[in-house]
Amino acid sequence: MEPTHRPPGHHPETRPRGPDWHAARDFLLDKLAQELPSTLFYHGVHHTRDDVLPAADRLAALARLDSESHLLLRTAALYHDAGYLYQYHDNEAIAVRVASATLPSFHYTPDQISTIAHLIMATRMPHVPDGRLAALLCDADLDSLGREDYLETSLALWHEHVANGKPVALGTWYRRQIDFLAAHVYFTPEAQSLRGRGKQENLQLLRNLIAVLEPRDG
Repeated sequence: MEPTHRPPGHHPETRPRGPDWHAARDFLLDKLAQELPSTLFYHGVHHTRDDVLPAADRLAALARLDSESHLLLRTAALYHDAGYLYQYHDNEAIAVRVASATLPSFHYTPDQISTIAHLIMATRMPHVPDGRLAALLCDADLDSLGREDYLETSLALWHEHVANGKPVALGTWYRRQIDFLAAHVYFTPEAQSLRGRGKQENLQLLRNLIAVLEPRDG
């Protein structure tokens, strides 16, 4: 299945000046809500709509981004998981194809789309962002690590892995998450300030949970 090349309701004669962010957002969120597989317990539309987009906007405000940079960041956040519409693994390149196929209909320029594609590819794991906007997007993508609902989102991701052919025992999953959180560092001072302390608290919660699930003798 190929990415949609022209969103429904495309009317060139009513073309606005500059990118139409609101139309792009409404189009893609609707597409994600309708077409993402039901087994995406973590990477469903809620991850984009309720987690990454608000996180990107918060970080953009803290970083005092100009309007153009903010537009590029939030559009990359909108599209970064669009590849899940077509495949589960190695989906970032597919997300770039979706963005490249649809954003011209919302009057994004080739240069803007190229930058958005670069930002999307930065969200491949492990994150190695190249540049300020890429770092902000990677931090927005993992905003949940430092939030109070971290255990809930981590459990959702475990269920998703199991449902998509990557079974792992829950205790093993939590041990891996301990290793991940212990090694993880937010790239930007904005995210460090906003979520750094919460991430350390969540790391301790995981350690406490493992101690209950897998008590050591003696």
